[in-house]
Amino acid sequence: MDLYSGHVNRLVDELSSLPGIGGKTAQRLAFYIINMPKDRVKRLADSISDAREHVHYCEKCCTLTDSALCPICSNENRDHSTIMVVENSRDLAAYERTGKYKGLYHVLQGVISPMLGVGPGDIRLKELITRLETEDTEEVILATGSSLEGETTAMYVSKLIKPSGIKVTRIASGVPVGGDLEYIDEVTLLRALEGRTEL
Repeated sequence: MDLYSGHVNRLVDELSSLPGIGGKTAQRLAFYIINMPKDRVKRLADSISDAREHVHYCEKCCTLTDSALCPICSNENRDHSTIMVVENSRDLAAYERTGKYKGLYHVLQGVISPMLGVGPGDIRLKELITRLETEDTEEVILATGSSLEGETTAMYVSKLIKPSGIKVTRIASGVPVGGDLEYIDEVTLLRALEGRTEL
């Protein structure tokens, strides 16, 4: 049964289709948006539209950016000889919040998951290998999650890189098995980074 008019129902439906937003939260957000001043609603709608139109993958590390290179890749003060491989941009942000890692990143935009039909060709592995062939990299830190898919991806990437002679390390335990990096506190992430081991 529809409780509200078509426009309200449509807004609630659209909001509830977003990940992590249930029906009650979608309804609360819809009512909040409807009661916002019209200029704020327009700014919100414009920012969503602009982000969708202008945000793309960094040419180097494959994170989200609206420039050719993201701010991290274009920063000359970063350690360009170390690359941390993460699953997604949220994981990159989690490590950046520690304030301790000063190298570069490579965002795979996923993990290998045969159960879901995701193979090595479906994530940004080709771009990583191209970087390693063209850049002067001394160490690759594998910082994928500790789920089965994350571990599988780390082992696969390690086997690809090892023949090149580049040092390959894996973040240490401290990150709980099956945990998502984006939900782990900075202290745990920092301990995992500092306790990484060579594969």
